[in-house]
Amino acid sequence: MIESITIADVATYDSTPQLLDGLSQFTFVFGSNASGKTTISRVIADEDSFPTCKVTWQRGTRLQPMVYNLDFVDKNFHQSAQLKGVFTLGEKHEDILMKIAAARTEVDVLTRKIETLTHGLQGDDGTGGKKGELATLESALKDKCWEQKQKHDAALKGAFEGYRGSAEKFKSKVIHEWASNSAMLVSLAELEKRAETVFGPTPVAERLIPLVETATLVTYESDPILKKRVIGKDDVDIAALIKKLGNSDWVREGRTFYEVSEGVCPFCQQSTKEAFAQSLNEYFDEAFETDSKAIEELSTNYKTESARIQQQIAEIIATPPKFLDATKLKAEKELFDSRVTINIQQLAGKKREPSQSVELESLSNVSTAIKTLVDDTNALVAEHNKMVANLSQERIMLTAQVWKYLLEEELKGDLAAYKSSRDGLNKAIVAMETQIKEAKTEKERKQTEIREFERQTTSIQPTIDEINALLSSFGFRGFFLAKAEDGASYKLVRSDGSDAKATLSEGERSFVTFLYFYHLLKGSDSESGITTDRVVVFDDPVSSLDSDILFIVGSLIKGVFEEVRAGSGHIKQVFVLTHNVYFHREVTFNPRRRDVAMSEETFWVVRKPGLLSELEKCPSNPIKTSYELLWSEVRRSDRSNVSIQNTLRRILENYFKILGGFDMDQLCGMFAGKEKMICRSLCSWVHAGSHYALDDLYVSIDDSMVNTYLKVFKGIFEKAGHIAHYKMMMGDASEGDAH
Repeated sequence: MIESITIADVATYDSTPQLLDGLSQFTFVFGSNASGKTTISRVIADEDSFPTCKVTWQRGTRLQPMVYNLDFVDKNFHQSAQLKGVFTLGEKHEDILMKIAAARTEVDVLTRKIETLTHGLQGDDGTGGKKGELATLESALKDKCWEQKQKHDAALKGAFEGYRGSAEKFKSKVIHEWASNSAMLVSLAELEKRAETVFGPTPVAERLIPLVETATLVTYESDPILKKRVIGKDDVDIAALIKKLGNSDWVREGRTFYEVSEGVCPFCQQSTKEAFAQSLNEYFDEAFETDSKAIEELSTNYKTESARIQQQIAEIIATPPKFLDATKLKAEKELFDSRVTINIQQLAGKKREPSQSVELESLSNVSTAIKTLVDDTNALVAEHNKMVANLSQERIMLTAQVWKYLLEEELKGDLAAYKSSRDGLNKAIVAMETQIKEAKTEKERKQTEIREFERQTTSIQPTIDEINALLSSFGFRGFFLAKAEDGASYKLVRSDGSDAKATLSEGERSFVTFLYFYHLLKGSDSESGITTDRVVVFDDPVSSLDSDILFIVGSLIKGVFEEVRAGSGHIKQVFVLTHNVYFHREVTFNPRRRDVAMSEETFWVVRKPGLLSELEKCPSNPIKTSYELLWSEVRRSDRSNVSIQNTLRRILENYFKILGGFDMDQLCGMFAGKEKMICRSLCSWVHAGSHYALDDLYVSIDDSMVNTYLKVFKGIFEKAGHIAHYKMMMGDASEGDAH
């Protein structure tokens, strides 16, 4: 049976869903014409044609909907020249009927099995059961995975590219990597460090640092000339004196002055002999000059080479390449510069005093330190440049390693627990789906068997006989139902055999069509399908019927109710929708009901206060009497401006006609101006005396006009001396009248 119906975005229903829920065996819907009742019946009849609406079936088992509404009448009476025959089971084939009953019992057992398995598989609403447990498990893992994305996204987002915007996609990626990732496990610190380059702005190749060659400069430190005491010849006559005084360097320095002083000693200013000049020249011989030149060259070369190296290092520091520890190199350069400065001073002293032995500060250690810095930097540059050359492969490898880290270090326990639960649930789901499939196959086989049995024992003649008997008993003797020439359809004929369909009155057509539908409920319009379970909808079945026929239709429908209560037929649920107060009272009468609806029934009212339909569930039967219904509409704050005039007129017609003896013209004369005209308008139906309680005459008026009508309406009761009745019927609403 149907548990609920959701209606939205169709006909007079807008996008805000209107819901009929908590439905039982019997559902009664009351509403005026054009309020939206037929839309409900159409959704039940063919829910697939209304994608914005939804019909929820108990345990997911959909029954055959059989709907009597305007569409049914049009399809079966107006559009077709003949009525399809109603096939029913013949009572003479007891053996076949027993086989059908046994097969139906098996079908019912299989249906309950399918429902039980389906409920265990997906719950009542499709989100529970084992599939619901699996969905919850998947959702929990999704949350766990997303936590890791949030945790590592800042540093490792490059590895998550393509999966950062969806938790579901991220979880799916985790599952995929879990099944296939064979990357090496790397520490988080290393992953984050590499990610800065690999996933950062697209890197470019870096230049290598030119090698700082210091070997030549270092070799100068061991030049023999530095240790050698450079002095003149020992066998010259003044050698002994120079040696004794130890002033060879002083004498050598003075020679340059002596050579320009024309034989005068530059130190004592005494004239010297020519032999003295000769002795000086002999003392500072060619060997002395050669050594002196060697000292000069060493000093010059040292300055040049050290300046070159200093300039090279300064240029490196000025524009330090990536990966270089520039601070450390700067410190080493400062040490290098200080030692070079000392050594240059030492060499200058050697030049001044060649006879002195000097030792240069060693540059070996600092040169080695500088070389190591350069070599280490170049090694990093080379690795970086290799990475740049293979960037796409580096990204692939690093991405795989990031996911491997998540799998092994962050989600290992969660994934293991997930796999264990998932495998168990999937196994259960597969088993249940297999059982459902097998049960459905067996059910279909049994239903095919039933259809074959039905074909062996069905006939349309019993329906002809029953409908004709009903027509005759209700006074319809001018026409009757007969079997058409094809033997599978009906035709309506006169007593002379002529076609009666085109000449039937509206009431006759309505009654014949209803009787056809009523008998169709117990059979089928084909030779099979007679015993299928079904949901039945009666949508305004008494339109255009006389009051005596109205009660006959009501009695037939109440007979259907009894079959449903007894479970003796194949009808499992009934919907009755009507705008007729008297018919509604007739079909809903139940002496067992007290003040509230029974468990087997639900009551609804469909209203259209403006342009849109609204559904309202009622705790009890909303229709007490037609007169009470009219007053209830006046009491409503959301009353319809379109129908309020008719409602007020009907109340006055019912009340003052019952009392009798009122001169309505005299009552209207108690008003003046516009109110007098409104009073006459409201009282006009009391004079006419020919209107039913729900005749339709609509004139749209605005809110201000409604208030005026309500004011005059109350005034009529006041001037007639019946204000007490007005207050009784209005209840609390009488204290807050808009007028």
